[in-house]
Amino acid sequence: MKGLWSLMVALGLVLGGTAVTVAQAPPAGGQAAGLQRIAFIDVQRVLARSAAGVAAREQLEREKATMQKEMDNKRKELETLREELEKKGPLLTPEVRRDKQDLFERKRRDAARLADDFQKELERKESMLLQKVLQEVSGIIEKLGKERGYYLVVEKRGAGVIYASAEADLTDEIIRAYDAGAKPPAGGAAAPAKKP
Repeated sequence: MKGLWSLMVALGLVLGGTAVTVAQAPPAGGQAAGLQRIAFIDVQRVLARSAAGVAAREQLEREKATMQKEMDNKRKELETLREELEKKGPLLTPEVRRDKQDLFERKRRDAARLADDFQKELERKESMLLQKVLQEVSGIIEKLGKERGYYLVVEKRGAGVIYASAEADLTDEIIRAYDAGAKPPAGGAAAPAKKP
């Protein structure tokens, strides 16, 4: 239970404190006063299917490809040095052979450090891009939750939802509203979010 609470708190921080949004409006549709309306969203699906989430993922893939190309060049350089040492090593003087082995080891360590740096940079950029998308979508979640009269909107995975009715899933509506707000029409003004 402690792990679940930590996960919900972490998600709340990522979503700017709105992982669980309390609606201000009373329940719609004349429901009984004791019945609370609860809905959920799947943030991973929003990130995977929304235009901004797809764009963020594509940007990361382009950066990853650039980094991979540089690492491939380093690997080829190391392979060339290794082959040279294997083929010409016995013919070299001990001092020259030692210098080439030192050069190889230095380049190997540099390549390993570069790979580590690239991995950390990708993780940092991914975190920044995803945080931006999540912050943008949190306002849409709050707005839709208020409009629909929900008392509570939870994140499906972070809240430990064991069962969820398809009718309570707001994810596709959030994606449509987010995409509509992200793409201004030809007139230049942001498109209004579609009402469910």
